Amino acid sequence: MKKTTCAACDCELGTDVIKVNLGGKSVEVCCEECATALREADQSTSASSLGKE
Repeated sequence: MKKTTCAACDCELGTDVIKVNLGGKSVEVCCEECATALREADQSTSASSLGKE
């Protein structure tokens, strides 16, 4: 069986995963703290790319 890891902290995922959409793709994280961190990072990169037009 393949083991999956958190997209944010690389910890092994258990049964309670949280799915986060980033750039149109869904990733799985282990906890709300990791979900929040990825959402903030995605918003930051999205905002900075808007200013480069």
